[in-house]
Amino acid sequence: MKKIYIAAYHQSKFGKLMGMTVPEILRAAVEGACREIGADAAALDVASVGAACNQSLNEQGLLAGLVAETPGMEGKMIEGVENACASGGQAVLSVAMKLQLGLGETGIAIGYEKMRGPDGKVDGKLIGKVLGYYSHPEERPGKTFVFPHIFAEIMQQYMAEYGATEEDLAWIAVEEYGFAKHNPYAQMQGVEVTLEQALRIEGVNRYVVEGLPLKTYDCSQITDGYAALILATEEGLGRLGVKKQDCVELAGYGQATDPLARAGRDVLRPRGAQKAMQQAYGMAGLSPADVNVAEIHDCFTVMGAIGTEVIGMAEAGGGARFWRDGHARPGARCAINSSGGLIAKGHPVGATGVAMIGWCFWQLTGRAPAPLQAPAPRAAATFNIGGPVCASVCTVLKPAA
Repeated sequence: MKKIYIAAYHQSKFGKLMGMTVPEILRAAVEGACREIGADAAALDVASVGAACNQSLNEQGLLAGLVAETPGMEGKMIEGVENACASGGQAVLSVAMKLQLGLGETGIAIGYEKMRGPDGKVDGKLIGKVLGYYSHPEERPGKTFVFPHIFAEIMQQYMAEYGATEEDLAWIAVEEYGFAKHNPYAQMQGVEVTLEQALRIEGVNRYVVEGLPLKTYDCSQITDGYAALILATEEGLGRLGVKKQDCVELAGYGQATDPLARAGRDVLRPRGAQKAMQQAYGMAGLSPADVNVAEIHDCFTVMGAIGTEVIGMAEAGGGARFWRDGHARPGARCAINSSGGLIAKGHPVGATGVAMIGWCFWQLTGRAPAPLQAPAPRAAATFNIGGPVCASVCTVLKPAA
């Protein structure tokens, strides 16, 4: 197989894109990534763009055609992909596979979501309804906000099976808010959250579903944002004028999808996610012991715990404890979600999977903000999910050799 390298990463600040239109967002993503390496969009052979809510919230389809409006991108092999919250990760794999097939030597993977109005405000009921489309229709009745309700049940299940407490899981949010204050791209950069605040039912913090343990601070953000990665073969790097030592190798990747319905499967030990992660490690020829940087899909704190287990940093049931014991901090065993994660960096659904890999690119090339930079980064793992732990995209990255 050809080696695939990440040559550049660019993202917006996550939070509010205000009056930016979808065509403006996609053009900014392409041109921003190209500027990072002084390349022209005409030097890119293929592209893929991931988004989940573009039709339901933005009334816009055929995103590939909007990408082609960027000067230099017309007439190229471009596609739009949707895999719920794993759309961004799927876009990266789509480009990598095109390069492996010899359909090009360079490509760009874009992810975006515009979830807020031009005034920056959120229609919470509409967002809840739209995101609910990514659950099984038989599991929606009786749930006003479908995904918080589903993950509140998963949180309750995790606590009951492993003896974890609300405080154990709250540590994940507290740590991530602490990281986000150093990340200039994070939505919640200016917000401080203490453990006491994360546990106390007061002000913005409340139980999302009556009788279930999920609280506001256990939840990721409703976010606007875009992100883009330029990928290339070794030949493509030469064409772009990028030195290999400035790149990161996409050393391994995997994708697997479980049935959409939760009934009849073990979401605490998701088989598809484990299979995709093992495939990525196997392709890379690495193991969890080689990894000291990771970005995982913590749409809710319980997924921060489960994700830590999926990437192999903790045994089943040990993920929350890994965070509580301080092992997820930069300089500790593995810098997990040093970006602030979905909980504090933000969760622009289609951009999330791209941004996870992009942050790891910055970490492995020493470009993360100083307080967040992992010392001597060796390799990185990412775990991006869609739906109720249904679609899983996993990658393993290492410095280019």
